[in-house]
Amino acid sequence: MKGKDTREGLLTLLREHRGAFVSGESISRRLGVSRSAVWKQIAQLRGAGFEVEAVPSRGYRLLLNPDLLLAAEIAAGLGTRCIGRELQCHDSIDSTNLRAWHCGETDVAEGTVVIADEQSAGKGRMGRTWTSPPGVNLYLSVLLRPDLAPRHAPQFTFLSALAVARAVEAMSGLRPTVKWPNDVLLRGHKVAGLLNEMSAETEHIHFLVLGIGVNLNMTTAQFPANLRYPATSLAQEKGSAVSRLAFCRALLRELDDLYTLFHERGFAPIREGWEGYFDLVGHGVAVEDGGSRLTGEVTGIDTDGALLLRLPGGEIERILSGDVRPLAAAALPPARGF
Repeated sequence: MKGKDTREGLLTLLREHRGAFVSGESISRRLGVSRSAVWKQIAQLRGAGFEVEAVPSRGYRLLLNPDLLLAAEIAAGLGTRCIGRELQCHDSIDSTNLRAWHCGETDVAEGTVVIADEQSAGKGRMGRTWTSPPGVNLYLSVLLRPDLAPRHAPQFTFLSALAVARAVEAMSGLRPTVKWPNDVLLRGHKVAGLLNEMSAETEHIHFLVLGIGVNLNMTTAQFPANLRYPATSLAQEKGSAVSRLAFCRALLRELDDLYTLFHERGFAPIREGWEGYFDLVGHGVAVEDGGSRLTGEVTGIDTDGALLLRLPGGEIERILSGDVRPLAAAALPPARGF
């Protein structure tokens, strides 16, 4: 067993006997490693913040779990059908989307989730970077292999956004809004962003990568000064820290439920759910895409997820990409400190 696998197996074993001692000999036998290897992994768990009690002739027992994103911790009680069937958790990597893309190019199972505590090159929309400090947020990417034509791929952005919005509401009691096509907001400030990427031929999707970043416990001082749009974190809006582990489980369950619903009933219920969090229908907006700019009134989204914009002349324009901003919007209130 590799060190990381031994640590995951040790955590699982200690959790199974929560509150009770497990002898070093029993652990060694179950994991197929030496007693010294067990002790080494116990020391590493303690260094990571786990409280593990050791008593001679009795063994070890787990007393306290820190808020770490480890596969064994996330999988405990997850209960999903597809999303999260395999969990790849990293301390620090370049980008979860890049790793999930590599998984897609190999024979890795659909539903695999790549999670990182920190990203050195987090990917945002339109070539932007996603600020990804360690220990405070959730950065993950999901590999899907839907048997669909590429024209359906944009619908998964709305599926991801709906899953995030539901998880945010369930974990905080706060009602978020969604910003077309791929942001989730609280009080008008960005709390989560999405980046979906696709490998496909003309008529067939090879795989999709659903990239999700959620600001959970970032403080005001941790946000870059040059952000394009105001940002916040769930903790700032809620007024208290958020368990990354609990939020991760909640999000994976929402994604799993919605992916199952998509298979059973198509995009219509996903669209309906997303529109329940969309608050710009009937409002004037400006849409900027490259060097072009359109203004008009939002009438909704169509069956493929395109934004429907009524132009000043009355005609309806289907918007497939761009940044949407409310017209004559009042100044946003500053993000709360935390």
